[in-house]
Amino acid sequence: MDRELLHGTKMLQREGELDNRRVREREAQDLEHGLPSAESIKDRSIPLFNRERLKYSASATYMGTPFLEDMRELGGQDVAVVGAPLDAGATYRSGTRFGPQAMRAISGLYSGYNFEMGIDLHESLRMVDVGDINVIPSNIEKSFDQIDKALAYIHERAVFPVVLGGDHSIGYPDIRGLAPYVDGNIGIIHFDRHTDMRETYLDERMHGTPFFHATNIPNAPATNLVQIGIGGWLGSRPGVKNARERGATSITITDIERWGLERIAEMALEIAWKNAKAVYLSFDIDSVDPAFAPGTGTPEAGGLTPREAFRILQIVTREGLAGLEVVEVSPPYDVGDITSLLGVRVINDVLGTLVDAGKLGRRGLKKEEPQEVQASDL
Repeated sequence: MDRELLHGTKMLQREGELDNRRVREREAQDLEHGLPSAESIKDRSIPLFNRERLKYSASATYMGTPFLEDMRELGGQDVAVVGAPLDAGATYRSGTRFGPQAMRAISGLYSGYNFEMGIDLHESLRMVDVGDINVIPSNIEKSFDQIDKALAYIHERAVFPVVLGGDHSIGYPDIRGLAPYVDGNIGIIHFDRHTDMRETYLDERMHGTPFFHATNIPNAPATNLVQIGIGGWLGSRPGVKNARERGATSITITDIERWGLERIAEMALEIAWKNAKAVYLSFDIDSVDPAFAPGTGTPEAGGLTPREAFRILQIVTREGLAGLEVVEVSPPYDVGDITSLLGVRVINDVLGTLVDAGKLGRRGLKKEEPQEVQASDL
């Protein structure tokens, strides 16, 4: 049979006859709106921020907030939600690349209003969803460059970033992107069951290594790093050794049980802010017991309960933050979306606390409504 008679051969010819002007125009617009990638990316047709429209319709953005298509318009908003869909740093169970998508999807359940806080995030904050960073799944270092540049762009425009992970390796480029915009030291409050302070694992900078490298950044010293929830049987002795030698503070579940939530939270706040100009919050979902957060890459029994986590977060974030990441949500291992739901609750609780403390946005009260009179005002 003649090869020219094959349908496949005819379709090879057909492709050459098809017009691609609209595709090229859209690619050019996406590159213009999504900004140039990091210099380490050789393919300059890849934008820094992914502009795929279908993923970010009104129903698929974080809590239905507007999707900012043109990143040149970033600036003046209070909050930018950005996805870092990377799981190249996972060493056990992959799947965190789907974390941003899952948290966005489940966030649609939330109205933005919290009765106990008396806060409506939609009224208090100008929020946009800027989509996902274009990471390079096969190259963790190029992905770091992309994440670093994307976070730096957000910080340069004085917008508060909420990063949807992604495995915990993104903690390093997230802080690397922040560091040039803080005129002084950065404190880090890190919720986790693991220290994540090995230098390398499997010869790479993986999800067990971000805070070794973050604390190599001159203005992010380990003495301002506080790790909450450390413990269990999956820890790394080299990581613990590095934490000890660098002067990091590791707070265990045993400490929390002995000293109480409030006292531990106050201690964490004091250490993170000591001689620091800003504090960054990194929340690994595996800091919460897998009974409540099964969808994660390296689950460790005996972690925090959600209510314990919420209470500590309320205290440690009240002095303000420079940014927030929620990492290690792995939807393929989730049950009924409860891990994604918890990740969204952590984000909203932190944003609500920042609003309530006057550190972000505004309270959103009607002008004609008199505020409650305090005893100190009488």
